[in-house]
Amino acid sequence: MSRQIIVASAQMGPIAKTEPRQSCVARMVDMLREAHGRGARLVVFPELALTSFFPRWMIEDKDELEAWYEEDLPSPATQPLFEAAAELAVGFYLGYAERVSEEGRIRHFNTSVLVGPDGKIIGKYRKVHLPGHDAPQPGRTFQHLEKRYFEPGNLGFPVFDGFGGRVGMMICNDRRWPEAYRVMGLQGVDLIALGYNTPVDHTGHTDIDSLTQFHNHLSMQAGAYQNASWVVGTAKCGREEGSMMVGQSVIIAPSGEIVAMASTLEDEVITAKADLDLGTRYRETIFDFARHREPDSYGLIVERKGAGDPI
Repeated sequence: MSRQIIVASAQMGPIAKTEPRQSCVARMVDMLREAHGRGARLVVFPELALTSFFPRWMIEDKDELEAWYEEDLPSPATQPLFEAAAELAVGFYLGYAERVSEEGRIRHFNTSVLVGPDGKIIGKYRKVHLPGHDAPQPGRTFQHLEKRYFEPGNLGFPVFDGFGGRVGMMICNDRRWPEAYRVMGLQGVDLIALGYNTPVDHTGHTDIDSLTQFHNHLSMQAGAYQNASWVVGTAKCGREEGSMMVGQSVIIAPSGEIVAMASTLEDEVITAKADLDLGTRYRETIFDFARHREPDSYGLIVERKGAGDPI
């Protein structure tokens, strides 16, 4: 039985600080319809797709800060997107800021959901690898305060059955950490949906920041190849409230090859036919973990050398 599906990356251009959620959702509905017109069954939107990237600012007023988060999805503002998905029978990935009452307290996460073609939520993921700082840094034009406004995700890296295969999720900085891909690879993931908002000056070191787009693609291509999975990486990009963010949203095959890439820094839909069985072939040959992976040996090396010693 063929497991070929058309997938879409729905890149978003800048979102102004004053742009209401309803406007962002309308933009996404338009792109969902465009993707549907091309035959797409799954559309991947960016990280924090409902608002501007608010961690770039120091926000001290509690009410002002809480206004950036969502308590439940679908909310009144996002309901049209869920309804359009059900109408068109097209699923989607959506990144947003989550506010939730857990363990007797209010908690905040950088979150994404996977929504099925019936408009119902299949699964949720909370960003594990939070970049940036928990306090303002001197000399920075724009702050990066994700560690102040979010907790590290507590759901692990689950994969979910849907769209003819097994689908996992990441958010932005997760893509730089090989263990994020590997945990899902060990669960037989077929496709990883990944949204990002990445400023070009995120480290403050020009020699590193000049390679931001190269590193963006490098990490996703390596993760796709080494874990035999499709990766759909979707940016929120362009000059947003003065901060320049990278674009070049991509669809990457399990071979590590980029098969589609955005060419603008605006709202743009790219699509590709994803043969989920291509990943199966890699898992049965080069990356047959059961046959070729030797996790016990890794422990022996660390034990003999010492955790901090060069291997």
